[in-house]
Amino acid sequence: MPAIDNDRRDRLRALLAERDVDAALVTDLVNVRYLTGFTGSNAALLVTARTPDGDLFATDGRYGDQAATQCPDLHRLTTRTLVHDLWLHAVGVRRLAVETHALTVDAYRALVAEVGVAVVSLERGVEQLREVKDDVEVDSLARACALSTQALQGLWAGPLTGRTERAIARDLEARMLALGAEWIAFDTIVASGPNSAIPHHQPTDRIVEVGDLLKTDFGARVDGYHADCTRTVVVGAEPVDWQREIHAAVQAAQWAGVQAMVAGTPVARPDAVARQVLAEAGWLERFTTGIGHGVGLQIHEDPFVGPRHPGRLHDRTPVTMEPGVYLPGRGGVRIEDTLVVGPGGPSVLTDAPRELLVVG
Repeated sequence: MPAIDNDRRDRLRALLAERDVDAALVTDLVNVRYLTGFTGSNAALLVTARTPDGDLFATDGRYGDQAATQCPDLHRLTTRTLVHDLWLHAVGVRRLAVETHALTVDAYRALVAEVGVAVVSLERGVEQLREVKDDVEVDSLARACALSTQALQGLWAGPLTGRTERAIARDLEARMLALGAEWIAFDTIVASGPNSAIPHHQPTDRIVEVGDLLKTDFGARVDGYHADCTRTVVVGAEPVDWQREIHAAVQAAQWAGVQAMVAGTPVARPDAVARQVLAEAGWLERFTTGIGHGVGLQIHEDPFVGPRHPGRLHDRTPVTMEPGVYLPGRGGVRIEDTLVVGPGGPSVLTDAPRELLVVG
């Protein structure tokens, strides 16, 4: 989609001009994909501040045809020494920005020695641009989330009792793929009974039993964009009091955090709001994980929601809200949605029931 890619590079160009930088060398592959549409495993991009005519894309001989298809509007180099050859073609560059967070120390030192001009950090500039999604990105995320929750509700129809966590996870993944996912967004978490108290439990051969809490953290990937959703249910029997209590606390905290996701709001505020609800319910000390993060071409990306984030939420930024309560040896609850921040409040993309259902 050259028009969208051109617009994204123009946004980076404007950022370079603001910082008095002549060019940026983009080496992080996710950022290269965002700016060019290229999905191969080896590439780099030079973006100039003055004019698009100076932009130059480089990859190796394995991807020549793919680059021609995915990046038809860019000048292209085919080479094994990507950074070296991109720099040789740079003209009139006095100050060069590089992705210091994506370079090894050795690579950075070698680059500084080679270019002989002022080298500054791009300071996650592309990641900052990626926080605000365009229509194409929001559409891909929405489709990934929709088919994810559709797959979950099909899974909930059962049977679940008597099956292993691992079998249930593979079943859910197969359902997402059958509905059109290009792949899963991350390793699926299916945690039953006492395992549900482990925040990032890996599915095992434990057999799901009647009365278990069943926590499922999962998502599909569509067009490179990742869905992220967690729901916790009870299997085959009415919940007991402690299960109802912690689920109610998490549900209230999660929804309060979701409603606080308003454009212009400090990123730290939804975290504070959700934690306050858990504190008032007496369960804050049993919440031990992060509460939310950006999502897009990566399952975890800027902004990371937390008390020390200095910025504000932007319109059209997808983030998650995922508080939990974890009681070691007994069980745990997490509820998570992917949503898109808006000026009047968020649009929730993972549309599945949040109440404590009995399934399977």
